[in-house]
Amino acid sequence: MTLGYRTTIWRLRASVLAAAVFSSVAAQAQVPLAIATPAPAVAPLNLRQVFEAAWARQPEAMALQARRDAARAQQNAAQAWTPESAALELAYKTDRFNRNQGARELEVGVSVPLWLPGERSRSAALAEAEGAAVESRATAAQLRIAATVRETWWQWQRARIDVDIARDQLDNSRRLAADVIRRVRAGDLARADQHQADGAVASAEANMAQAEVNLAAARQQLHALAGAAPLANEATDAVSEPDASAATADVEANAALQELKAKATVAERTAALTAVQTRVNPELTLTTTRDRGGFGETSQQTLAVGVRIPFGGGPRHDVRTANALADTTEIQAQLSLERGRLAAEREAARVRVDASRSQLAAAERRVVLARESRGFFDKSFRLGETDLPTRLRIEAEAAEAERQAARNRIELAAAISAWRQSLGLLPQ
Repeated sequence: MTLGYRTTIWRLRASVLAAAVFSSVAAQAQVPLAIATPAPAVAPLNLRQVFEAAWARQPEAMALQARRDAARAQQNAAQAWTPESAALELAYKTDRFNRNQGARELEVGVSVPLWLPGERSRSAALAEAEGAAVESRATAAQLRIAATVRETWWQWQRARIDVDIARDQLDNSRRLAADVIRRVRAGDLARADQHQADGAVASAEANMAQAEVNLAAARQQLHALAGAAPLANEATDAVSEPDASAATADVEANAALQELKAKATVAERTAALTAVQTRVNPELTLTTTRDRGGFGETSQQTLAVGVRIPFGGGPRHDVRTANALADTTEIQAQLSLERGRLAAEREAARVRVDASRSQLAAAERRVVLARESRGFFDKSFRLGETDLPTRLRIEAEAAEAERQAARNRIELAAAISAWRQSLGLLPQ
């Protein structure tokens, strides 16, 4: 019996130990799986996504649907049978509080406003123009936001390129300084050369710090505009927008001109409507009266139809007409000036794209030459045939060539983006 008891205890201990070992092994096996599970990839933001996010935050976008509803309501009002709602008139007369001879009179009437001649058709035309103006204003607002987004986006891209170039320059300076230190220890170079190399590293570190500050500021501007911005360490390719060479957008189709044209149409139709609104709307009245002269008399009922025609507006109407004509003249003049400005802006943007292409081609040739020169002088410096100041000068020239080429690529992309902006095209 004692032996059986001990055997049972050993079996329980072995089971507990096996369970503990199994749990430990299972936990250790699951930890690498949890660590190795990659986080879901987040696609980097592009120019179009930033524009859409920025537009969604604009007051014009938030109020657009309400303005569309108002335009539809105005169109429905212009198609109604009356310019205003009908009015109900009630009147009751009695002599109870003075003679009290039983005189009673109840009058019920309806007053219906009437359209002036030509007012209904011109009101419908004005409502249609207002509806079109709502859409043109929204499109023009999108184009203005696109200009701001494009400028901020490419400014961030310039800052990002400056950080990359500064980082490469810092890495090259540190490698050169390490080589100089090694040669100073070997007695091939003097301590003064090491000071020059360390000074180049310090200058590169200062440039790197300034570039990071500029990048942070540009990123904050992008975040303030769109409510979202790429991460500080996010590698976003500066992909240019499609070339606008094949675009056939007419100057007249530009959203800015379309907005002014819509405003001009609204002003013209407002002037046309004001011209017929020479007085307050007349009213048609339909009245029924039920009365009795005293106690015991039979009640009599009558029906009356009347028209109320107000006099002319006079000086008040002249003021409205003059203001409407002034607005029309002002918008027409503004439309002419805007047409000329857009044409000049489009041509200047096209010339800027051509110049940016030429500058990029020259900068790329300079980069090739600078890289070859850096390789030659690096080899001669290692062989002791070139002094350190010359090597530092060649390194600075190569870094500047790399920086200029990278900036020219961004400038070409920004020039194409500005060209598309002048054509009235939204970011893609």
